[in-house]
Amino acid sequence: MCTVLFSFKSHPEYPLILASNRDEFHDRPTMPAAFWDERFDLLAGRDLKACGTWLGITKTGRFATLTNFRAPASMRDDAPTRGKLVSNFLLSEKSPETYFHDMRFNAHEYNGFNLLFGYVSELYYFSNKDHGFCRKVAPGLYGLSNHLFDTPWPKVERGKKLLSDVMSGGKSITAEMIFGVLADTYQPDDSLLPDTGVGPKWERILAPIFVQSPAYGTQFSTVIMVDTKNRVSFTERAFQSRPDQYTERTFEFSITDDNKT
Repeated sequence: MCTVLFSFKSHPEYPLILASNRDEFHDRPTMPAAFWDERFDLLAGRDLKACGTWLGITKTGRFATLTNFRAPASMRDDAPTRGKLVSNFLLSEKSPETYFHDMRFNAHEYNGFNLLFGYVSELYYFSNKDHGFCRKVAPGLYGLSNHLFDTPWPKVERGKKLLSDVMSGGKSITAEMIFGVLADTYQPDDSLLPDTGVGPKWERILAPIFVQSPAYGTQFSTVIMVDTKNRVSFTERAFQSRPDQYTERTFEFSITDDNKT
């Protein structure tokens, strides 16, 4: 499970501002963000169990991130890992249109997913739970959790409001301000929670933006900011189950060959 909040071409200084929480079982082996040995310009974390990733960006401006579609009744143990949908795009040279054309033929083999992918200046969204449609993302402020694009779950709506407040506060935006959004632990009322088949207890656990429980919770928070000069700031926090206990790493670079800028 994950939460992704992002502003796309709706801020005068930063055409892309993205805030992401990766929620996972604490004992799932995972590597923090780093440039990959097999693709020196690819910055991403790595799921050591399934060998894919949940979010990444390249120095040429390719970007992708993924969330799971929460539908436990239709989960298959033999389905291929969804994290490969992200890494395969980032490692390829295919255009987003070509990648979607090739992917859509076997998208049904995966458990439910939402894929946000493309270039930092041209994003697309596709879900295998959305009737096979692939949409080009228009400028705006959006949220994505474990249902379809911009589904108004409480955490999505609250996250968008908090991010909008940061962007309209009249001050220079910093990663620290956006991490404050990702660390939000507000618990919505039970009457507002979705019913996805995991039961009331887990709906409550998964409802905040920052998820906390003994076995499962927010494992990584990531803030990506791309300015009008194509300079990228990528900051990641790796947590030990609490918002105030983490290690942090920051990467900064300029996009060198984004043909879609």
